[in-house]
Amino acid sequence: MAINRQRLPEVNNSRFAGQTSTDELKDLLFCGAEKMDLRLSEAQGQQLIHYLQLFAKWNAAYNLSAVRDIREMVSRHLLDSLSIVPLVANSAGGEHWLDVGSGGGLPGIPLAIMFPDKRLTLLDSNGKKTRFLFQVKTELQLSRVEVVQERIERFEPPAKFDAVFSRAFASIKDFLEGCSHLVEPGARFFAMKGLYPHDELSEVTKPFNVEHCYPLSVPGETAARHLVVIRYSNHD
Repeated sequence: MAINRQRLPEVNNSRFAGQTSTDELKDLLFCGAEKMDLRLSEAQGQQLIHYLQLFAKWNAAYNLSAVRDIREMVSRHLLDSLSIVPLVANSAGGEHWLDVGSGGGLPGIPLAIMFPDKRLTLLDSNGKKTRFLFQVKTELQLSRVEVVQERIERFEPPAKFDAVFSRAFASIKDFLEGCSHLVEPGARFFAMKGLYPHDELSEVTKPFNVEHCYPLSVPGETAARHLVVIRYSNHD
């Protein structure tokens, strides 16, 4: 389904002005990235903060997140998404990636910024959220990002995906079963979770194989975080 590419309605930005400076946000971002041993270029940092500012401005109208404090969003959203970058770099093959149930673009937009050579599709069934994502794509000039408004079961991409990502989207079983028609054998699924998902992992069966469940450390966050990596073996 093609998304409605109309521009977003005007929002009164006065209540956002002066709350937190761009420099302060960049300091929080770069400090957190350094603690995760993640190197950000100046251009990547600028894009990430630009995205976060757009996210914060439209959050009230589009209900992208329950978090309202933009400083808290740095850790809760940006650093949380960036925490998987080193693991993804080592295990996600190919160049065609999918962020399913992308919502406000997490982790898809940060991944697109960190991996500009990849083609990243952001899939969500909510029209308001996909219009927001298209605005982000346009303003950040993310030419290799595609925004699609569609339900997973009805989505038929022209080419299969090499890696599929989800963040607080569904149970692992539902995530895998819902997306199996979108990948070729050898593709990997990356599920971002909170506590170690013992029960969900016990439900994973062939042709899916759990490769790793990595604990994640996110500066500024005390709650447990994990990344589950699952390989799709075949269609049999």
